[in-house]
Amino acid sequence: MKTANIAVLVSGGGTNLQALIDAQNDGIIKSGKINLVISSNPSAFALERAKNAGIDTFVVSKKECATKEEFEEKIITALENAKTDIIVLAGFMCILSENFTKKYADRIINVHPSLIPSFCGEGFYGLRVHEAALSYGVKVTGATVHFVNEIPDGGKIILQKAVEIKDGDTAEILQKRVMEEAEWKILPAACEKVCSEIINK
Repeated sequence: MKTANIAVLVSGGGTNLQALIDAQNDGIIKSGKINLVISSNPSAFALERAKNAGIDTFVVSKKECATKEEFEEKIITALENAKTDIIVLAGFMCILSENFTKKYADRIINVHPSLIPSFCGEGFYGLRVHEAALSYGVKVTGATVHFVNEIPDGGKIILQKAVEIKDGDTAEILQKRVMEEAEWKILPAACEKVCSEIINK
């Protein structure tokens, strides 16, 4: 069976990458196969997770690139060498340029820890998203998987899942619950959906 080649872009611990690897092993992702993990951080634990799963890794350190163009060119070269069909951003802490996102239109997906259009856009990442949700007093938050375009968190929504906010939640507790109940479920599901559409085109 033909499968789509998946590249996962990471910068940190790689918990979402692990959710994708587990989903692939469990047969949830069957229309695609992760064949490359690219990290913007040479000491990201996500690289260990990839190596443990037998997946090729590539590091592009932003500090070692003179310009954003050079940084993105190196990523593009790695993606092309791996014959990448779909790019999954899993805690990738770099905003990609319009040139990059246009090159891979409808081929880049990202998971964001809120129900877009709430608490999203530039500056909303990590704990900041959950802090904003709590300080605003919303009763329901969640996660969204969306296509990536030139506007941060601005692409078309693929899947969303709601998570209830409980009394006594801190940003850290909420972050963990959103990951476990929403992100780790809808990211693999959305990845499978897009891979299936790519190979059946």
